[in-house]
Order: sequence, then structure tokens, then C-alpha cells
Amino acid sequence: MASSTSIFRRKSVEEALASTTDPERSLKRSLTAWDLAVMGVAVAVGAGIFSVGATAAANYAGPGVIVSFIIASVVCGLAIMCYAEFASTLPIAGSAYTFSYATMGEFVAWIIGWDLILEMLLASAVIAKFWGVYLSDAFALFGIDVPATIHAGPVAIDWGPVVIVGVFTLLLAIGTKLSSRVNAVLTILKVSITLFIIAVGFFYVKAENYSPFIPPAEPAESASGLHQSLFAFMTGQDPTMYGVVGVLSGAALVFFAFIGFDVVATTAEETKDPQRALPRGILGGLAVVTVLYILVTIVVTGMVSFRELAAADSPSLTTAFVLVGADWAGKVISIGILLGLTSVIMVLLLGLTRIVFSMSRDGLLPRGLSKTSHRFHTPVRLQVGAGIVVALIAGLAQVELLEEMINIGTLSAFVLVSFGIPLLRRSRPDLPRGFRVPWSPVLPIVSGVACLWLMTNLTTLTWLRFAAWLALGTAIYLAYSYRHSLLAKDRAALTDAEVPPTLAP
Repeated sequence: MASSTSIFRRKSVEEALASTTDPERSLKRSLTAWDLAVMGVAVAVGAGIFSVGATAAANYAGPGVIVSFIIASVVCGLAIMCYAEFASTLPIAGSAYTFSYATMGEFVAWIIGWDLILEMLLASAVIAKFWGVYLSDAFALFGIDVPATIHAGPVAIDWGPVVIVGVFTLLLAIGTKLSSRVNAVLTILKVSITLFIIAVGFFYVKAENYSPFIPPAEPAESASGLHQSLFAFMTGQDPTMYGVVGVLSGAALVFFAFIGFDVVATTAEETKDPQRALPRGILGGLAVVTVLYILVTIVVTGMVSFRELAAADSPSLTTAFVLVGADWAGKVISIGILLGLTSVIMVLLLGLTRIVFSMSRDGLLPRGLSKTSHRFHTPVRLQVGAGIVVALIAGLAQVELLEEMINIGTLSAFVLVSFGIPLLRRSRPDLPRGFRVPWSPVLPIVSGVACLWLMTNLTTLTWLRFAAWLALGTAIYLAYSYRHSLLAKDRAALTDAEVPPTLAP
């Protein structure tokens, strides 16, 4: 075990579990496997289900995007299995941050926690921003003219994001169980709309649109300089579209339809019977999401030729319905998107506060942030503070320009959790595990490498922004967190207690 002065000092599983017994910083166990599965579906099925498959088919893989989704779901499944094992072994708030603390040490845990804050803060703000945009579009579709912004003096505020963030901040502050019930209703409604759209779309499917299933490769117009992928930037390769490479590139794109399941793991401390419920909830949610995305992709590529989708400015499922003359579907899909984004915002706000809560309880962030309400058993002050920050960013900033930062934060967490499984297996084989990743260490290593490969498909500019975020995080750790770490203080106190007092002369 690393010394108390090392930045790689590790928090034992026993110490991590003991931290949950603090009455002023404890969460109520109220969630079931069903709640977790619904949460996973809620965070993964948003606006993307109606657009990401069409975009990947148009610009990358053609009908072969179906294979892209299968590849992406397998890679995500590997990472999610690693999360399920960790969460059932360490049923504590904090997700990848907590897992890394027990396997790779404090500094690595801080960095991954810092990454997760980036992921969930930006994701909450970006999705809230899009929710406001789609709300305006929905009003316009139904002939209702409502301005999207209001003015407070010279400042223009997007009111939609502020309202939706405020509503869910209030719900989450009152209680996680109540929020999960509201989330379940919204999720059932949006899945029902998705299934309706899929069923109607199958009546327009033509077999000839699936041929060729994997179109021959051809040169692709690509962004240059810092806007090209890191892999292309480093290798200087000319980009192509379609073909086998296109299918793999499509997998990198559609993989981001599955991000968000790591948020479910942040609720481990609020789950009843976590050893059984967490693996079932996480893996069950992933199965439902995979089936839904593949069905939507089969429909969109079967309704129209991928060439017709490629000719559209922003190809989506709505594009396919318009091309076959079913314009009415746009209204139904717009309602589905609004419902989809609504539940995504709630789950992301929950995940953001649970990461900050866990880091605060460990002393790496100010301890006052982790105090919970005796009435609601939630970190009310933290939840309200996080809601205000997200609402301000979403209402005032063009945060959608940083959308790719969400992906790199998520994938970095996936990488560390995957590589952490064999480390914890080796250091603590005695721990009870509600779920075990099969064929370890092979599958966890494959998962980590696959996620690293997906990260290289992000733009070079995203990597530079990510490096700047990590540099800021490192500076904060060295200036504040290293000295205020509760683990370091406890270890130092224990060491002092073991040293016999010096005898007086």
C-alpha cells in the first residue's frame, strides 16, 4: 500500500465502505434493479436514437451501420460488465472515481473524478440546451409562436434549459426515489413512441435499399488540421467512407449512443441489494437500448437509400419519413425527442452531484459539499448548487460547441475501469463479487484497448482541450486536494498514534 504522503495512496475497500456510515454524509438505499435499468435506458435513449444511425449510414457505413451498432454494443457491453463487477464489489457513490481510488491510487482517482465532472457537467448543459431548441421546434410544428430567449437587459437567456434544469434540480433534491418514478413514466412514454415509429416505418421498408449492404470504399471529404481525428492527424492517412473502414468508423460514432451507463453506477450507494440489483439493472438497460437502436437503424436504412440520406444536410429518421411522404411523423418524433431529452437531463444531474458528493466526502473537494439533508437523505445544497451552475451554462453559453468533450471524458473513465478489474482481482481476490467479468483479464484488457481506439477517433482539438482540463485538474489537486485528503489525514493520525511518546529527560 502506498504511503500517506504518496499521490498514489490507495483507499482500501474497507475504508471506502466505512465512509458511507457517516450520518451527516450518507445516502438512503431506495433503488431497485428496475429503477437502474430504467435509468440506463433513460440516459441512453434521447435525441440520438432518431439521428445517430441515419448520420452514420449516410456518411460512414451505408446499411452496414447495423454491423457498426453491433460492434459498438459489444465494446460498450464489455466496459459495462466491468462497471457491473466494480459496482457490485464496491456499492458506493462515485462510480469510476471510487473504483480507481481502490485500485490505482488517489491521483488517478482524482483525475477520473475530474473527467467525470467534465462529462456530466457539459452533458447536462448540452442536453438542456438542445431541449430548449427542440421545445421551440415542437412549438413551431404545432403552429405556436413562443420566443426561445428572453432578455435581462443586454443579456439574452435561453429560458427552456433554465426551466427544465430547475424542475429536475428540485425533484432530485426532494428524493432520488421520487425522481426515479418520474423518470420511469417519461422513459416508458418515449420508448412507446420509439416503438410506434419503428412499427410504422417497417411498412415503408424496401429490400433493395439494403443493397449493397457494405458499399465499396470511396474517398471522403474530411476536416483538416486540428478538426480531424487524432489518428488521422498522427498518421497522415487520407480518410475514406464506406467499406470495412467505414463500418469501423461508424462504430466509433454510434458508440456514443451508449454512453451514460456509467452514470447508473454512481447510484450504487442508493441501491437496495446492490450486489444483485446493480449488474441486473445496468446490463438489462444496455440490452434494451441495443435492441431499440438496431431496430431504428434497420428501419431508417430500409426506408430510403443511404445515398438519399447522404444528400440531406442533417440526416435523421425524420428525413427518411419525409422522403417517403409521411411528413406527419415529424411531429410524433419531435415529441419523442423532447421526452427523451427530459429524462436524460435528470439522470445526468443526478450523476454529476453523486461524483462531487463522493469526492467531497473524501476531502478532495470541500467537505461541506457532501452534507446530506436529514429529511430528504440527499445532498440538497450540492444538488441546488449544481443545478444553478448547469442552468447558467445552458442558458447563457454556446456549450454545444464542446459536445465532443463529453465523449472523451466518458471513454477515459471506461478505460480506467476496464484496466482496474484485473488489478482489484489480483490485490483483493477475497472480496465478495455480485458479478464477475468472464475471461478476466482478457476481456477487461480488450475493453480498455477498444475504448482507447475509439478515443483516437475524436478530433485533435478535443484532445488539446482535454489536456488543458487535465492540467487544470492537476493544479487543483496539488494546491488543495492533496493536502486536504481525508485518507492522508487518517493515515497520518494512525501513524502518530502508533509511535510511543518520547520519554522526558
